[in-house]
Amino acid sequence: MQGRGRFNRGVLQYERLLPVLLFLVIPACSFLSDKDQAPRRGKVDASGIPDAVPKVEPKSKYGNMAFYEVFGKRYHVLDSSKGFKQKGIASWYGKKFHGKKTSSGEIYDMYAMTAAHKTLPLPTYLEVKNLKNGRKIVVRVNDRGPFHENRIVDLSHTAATKLGIIEKGTGLVEIRAINPGAYSRGGAPVYTSSRASKSKPPDFYIQVGAFSDSANAKKLKNKLAPLKQRVRISKTKVSGKTVFRVQIGPLNNIDVADDIVSRLTQLGVYEHRIALQ
Repeated sequence: MQGRGRFNRGVLQYERLLPVLLFLVIPACSFLSDKDQAPRRGKVDASGIPDAVPKVEPKSKYGNMAFYEVFGKRYHVLDSSKGFKQKGIASWYGKKFHGKKTSSGEIYDMYAMTAAHKTLPLPTYLEVKNLKNGRKIVVRVNDRGPFHENRIVDLSHTAATKLGIIEKGTGLVEIRAINPGAYSRGGAPVYTSSRASKSKPPDFYIQVGAFSDSANAKKLKNKLAPLKQRVRISKTKVSGKTVFRVQIGPLNNIDVADDIVSRLTQLGVYEHRIALQ
């Protein structure tokens, strides 16, 4: 499946705690391994499984360190999810991790409406919107990952089924943190999964840099020539200042985007994100 950028629920290296160096071993979803699987019992009817119900919760005891490292890359955990929004590629994880501990210390249940994210506080409630079919779900983030280079969120098997990405394995999504106090009425969740509708998948770009100097943007664009892909420099205003963004695309195929991302490191380009039109 396209969510295979999974790491074998392995070792995360955590912040230095003085006066001793402390390393915590916490399972994290999505260490790079090849194959995850759907449930043995076959296709799951997710229609009767409700979305996660946002509620005010304390941060979990585990998984909320200031930062951690995976394969030499450092991830800084956010103090708050307030106002958080992100667009990119979602994947899912299933039977391989079912029944094992998540980074928060909870047990992963592929039939529950949960998800993994690299930097959001645990737990965080997210609205996830499939940008292809318009379907929305609400999940509870209780795990770390995905550590695939080109993914922003890993959904449980059931969550991915409800969102409509289970067959393909990935999908373009927008995620938005939910303030539990503002999204409940009389104890009932405001959000429920909306029905899918057929539409053309949105085009997207791989953004590899943003500069205040156009000369630096052109230099990076020229550096990307070996990719033999269309590269544009998008001029925009941010806080009143002109910014030149270097973007590869437009693209409409996640497999192609993954291939491009895998080749970026060979060109000495290590930072990138998905940008939609």
